[in-house]
Amino acid sequence: MINPVAFQIGPLYIHWYGIIIDTAFIIGTAMAYYHARKSGIGTEHVLNLLILIIPSSIICARLYYVLFNLEYYLSEPLEIIATWHGGLAIHGGLVGGFVAGFFYIRKYKIDFWKTADIFSPSIILGQAIGRWGNFINQEAFGGPVSADFISRFPVFIQKQMFIGGQYHHPAFLYESMWDFLVFAVLIVIIRRKHFPGQVTLLYFILYSAGRFFIEGLRTDSLMLGPVRAAQLVSLFLIIVSSAVYYKKTVKNKPSA
Repeated sequence: MINPVAFQIGPLYIHWYGIIIDTAFIIGTAMAYYHARKSGIGTEHVLNLLILIIPSSIICARLYYVLFNLEYYLSEPLEIIATWHGGLAIHGGLVGGFVAGFFYIRKYKIDFWKTADIFSPSIILGQAIGRWGNFINQEAFGGPVSADFISRFPVFIQKQMFIGGQYHHPAFLYESMWDFLVFAVLIVIIRRKHFPGQVTLLYFILYSAGRFFIEGLRTDSLMLGPVRAAQLVSLFLIIVSSAVYYKKTVKNKPSA
């Protein structure tokens, strides 16, 4: 097992999870800044939005996770702030980021869809990188698999996916690879998009489609009764985003 602590400075422990998440934010910020310059939106707005969105996303991602595990966190309240142990739910982070961004965009009268298109590639890239934090913490893995199945993966993944005396599906890896693929698609689309919001809507549709199926493999899903919460949210996002995408496509279709 990989030591989740990267290094120590006096009494302060620096965890790989935090380093990976911070790296994802830094790379995502640089990319959003680049796309803002290309699109004509003031880069100062991007930086201001990120100052609001990043902490809001982290707080809401944590609260979302804590609420689904409330019994445990009520018994261990100090663990609520221990984000370095993992436990950040992307759907909670998306809600937090959206709310923070919405009020800023509304205040300064910035185009919502155009701004969202700038951030969407950064978000999915950040998710792709962030999943490796789950790998370090041995989170987001799937059900048991045979030694023959896991032997198809690099040795370092095999070792880290040996949990509780058996090998498990590296579901974190499946989602990371899917997210990188979605990122590549969005990078192509952002240069050829036909209407504002196309990149953002494709992000919601494609990411949610992959997450829906990969979530079915996981053993640590947040549950709403008998239903996996992430699958329910993913299905909702696919339906709503597809409907909006179709409506925008028809509206922006060139006249014959």
